[in-house]
Amino acid sequence: MDFSDILSFISGRSSVREYESEPVPQEEIDYILDCASTAPSAGNIEAWDVVVVTDEETRAALAEAAFNQPHIEQAPVILAVCSNYVRSMSRYGERGILYALEDATIACTYMMLAAHARNLQSCWTGAFDDDAVRDVLGLPQHIRPVALLAIGKGHTPGQLTGRMAVGEHVHRETW
Repeated sequence: MDFSDILSFISGRSSVREYESEPVPQEEIDYILDCASTAPSAGNIEAWDVVVVTDEETRAALAEAAFNQPHIEQAPVILAVCSNYVRSMSRYGERGILYALEDATIACTYMMLAAHARNLQSCWTGAFDDDAVRDVLGLPQHIRPVALLAIGKGHTPGQLTGRMAVGEHVHRETW
């Protein structure tokens, strides 16, 4: 990869909601998780955890918990990315809740980019019933599901979605 053009690499990734049934090799899943473990985190506490789901019945239950979104069941791998409040609150108190959410979202972003680097497609899904996901995966109460990341060989859209101009987001010195 030519690191001088990271923008093209990042811009080439898109959310994919149609997947082939072909399993993702364990080495690829391990690579994605290894990349996530390099993500920055508040105080280097790494207040995130992930549940790797490949079982067909569990994916179906997660799809139901995600308001019947078919790509959750269809993708061969779902990475349920969670924030671990206890891990960060032990150092940062109440503010640790925010830091755990941030840690989980950054790690999930790294997972998406790692999948893209391995020519796999992904879709970050945040629309789900937290308690239903918690029940399906047996999550303890101090663990909050943040994203269901679908990963697999997917059918990339023919056209990437448009984006707001950078100037719409950027403010200099003050709002």
